[in-house]
Amino acid sequence: MTKRCGLVAVVGAPNAGKSTLVNALVGQKVAIVSPKAQTTRTRLMGVAIEGETQILLVDTPGIFEPKRRLDRAMVAAAWGGTQDADLIALVVDAQAGMKHRHEAILENLGARPEPKLLILNKVDVTPKEKLLTLAHSLHETLKPEAIFMISATTGDGVADIKADLAARMPEGPWHFPEDQVSDATDRMLAAEVTREQLYLQLHNELPYASAIETEKYEERKDGSVAIHQQILVARPTQRAIVLGKGGARIRQIGERARDELAKLLDRKVHLFLHVKVNEKWEDDRGLYREIGLDWVD
Repeated sequence: MTKRCGLVAVVGAPNAGKSTLVNALVGQKVAIVSPKAQTTRTRLMGVAIEGETQILLVDTPGIFEPKRRLDRAMVAAAWGGTQDADLIALVVDAQAGMKHRHEAILENLGARPEPKLLILNKVDVTPKEKLLTLAHSLHETLKPEAIFMISATTGDGVADIKADLAARMPEGPWHFPEDQVSDATDRMLAAEVTREQLYLQLHNELPYASAIETEKYEERKDGSVAIHQQILVARPTQRAIVLGKGGARIRQIGERARDELAKLLDRKVHLFLHVKVNEKWEDDRGLYREIGLDWVD
């Protein structure tokens, strides 16, 4: 049979469910997920296979109105992820509906020549009447090739999207080996998993301004890996929150991140976490490279 391979850019506003959908299409976790808006910070590619077709899914940061340098870098990464795409999939949180922040997204997409799919997510918690009104409105504006109504969390409708995407991909050789599910390096994955735990455990306590820097990633002779990371925060009060009473919180973050990484890397992981206060970490060019973002003036 003829091999197919194509690139799909998955775009949308923050918290639309893009990363959850990419994970569901790939069939395993390749992108971190949390209830915190703007969890995804950089372009990440998940590799899904459907029959003889390899679908390269670019999970992009949520598109929003940028206010700071980090914001601008994330939005630039989101639109940069659509370059060279064979198809653009717009994911919309159907429960939240259309808001002001969607206007810029729709305007930008309207000027793009690539075919587009509209994916209305979270339909399991959205009234049917609201869903149909939203679908009609977006169809008029976006003029998509097709509309899908899904729940990325439950998996409802995901198989239909995967089959449709596979049918739309161009003929061509696969870009990745069959057993590779992402283009993220193990070093980058390790930082993302720790950041996910930071968000999940301190969602309401820790501000958005935090980052993970992997200082050392060392393969050991026994097959295990030792990972040393710095959790960067902007203020001493945030450091105290991350550490917790007697260091209890950072131990819990480390334990859960280590267990998650051991499963993802399929090996024993030794994880060492340190918390550092650096109020100007967002102005560190080297850190931007570390987390996969381009420096934006």
